[in-house]
Amino acid sequence: MLAGVGLQRVKAFPANAYVALNQFVIYISLPALALYYIPKITVSTKLLFPLGIAWIGFFLSLLFFIVLGKVFKWSKKLTGCLILTAGLGNTSFVGFPIIEALYGNQGLETAIIVDQPGTFMVMATLGIIVATAYSKESTGTGAMLRKILLFPPFFAFFAGLCMNIAGYDFIGDVQSVLSRLGSTVTPVALVAVGMQLKIERKSKHWRFLTLGLFFKLILTPAFFYILYKLILNQDGLQTEVSIMEAAMAPMITASILAATNGLKPRLAGMMIGIGIPLSFITLAFWYWILNM
Repeated sequence: MLAGVGLQRVKAFPANAYVALNQFVIYISLPALALYYIPKITVSTKLLFPLGIAWIGFFLSLLFFIVLGKVFKWSKKLTGCLILTAGLGNTSFVGFPIIEALYGNQGLETAIIVDQPGTFMVMATLGIIVATAYSKESTGTGAMLRKILLFPPFFAFFAGLCMNIAGYDFIGDVQSVLSRLGSTVTPVALVAVGMQLKIERKSKHWRFLTLGLFFKLILTPAFFYILYKLILNQDGLQTEVSIMEAAMAPMITASILAATNGLKPRLAGMMIGIGIPLSFITLAFWYWILNM
């Protein structure tokens, strides 16, 4: 991300180079990741609690920011940006290494469930619907459906799902290629975010940034802690990993989705640029809460 910020000052680098990087992530990196992971997921009732993190969490964001948007008469672009960036967590590129470090390979298995059929699928369906509905583009049902079906990560997800149902996976060499391509998401996306990141002390976005990050880093994991641990009385590794994933920083791809649809690109970039380093502090807090 710092490299991306630095490239803003390099004259030889086109000012809009981040557009090409965003498209690389959407057309190459994310589809490769879906085709690598989805065929490997084992479907069972154990998926319900990890899946709830992504699906319920997004609907909470939708309800929360739609209500606030109407009360305070926010623009559609602002409301859409906050729904996307505060409703989708960085459950893979920040989440995977943190969960693996704290909980090992068993924890990583739960993290993949939260991310692939959870966060990733929400982004590729509901995320596109929100991005289209809150942008200036046509918002008819047909237009939204076409955008979802033609969205490369969704197409790859659907192909991977069919492979999962059929019990088929790629040969080792192809999986190796897909894994390497998928691993480019984090560096490429963060460089793209850095190139768009402009932190202005007098920016009008600060109060919205504070609200969005408070919702994502504090309110969302608090909701799932109360729901899973106190109300449903769920315990164990899967529950802890699910709540930790709920506390992750905003999703990089959500920021890209917001930016490419004209939904407050600067605010979307700040949600990632400030949200990721800040989340290391809040994640430590939630890990302490879960292990009291």
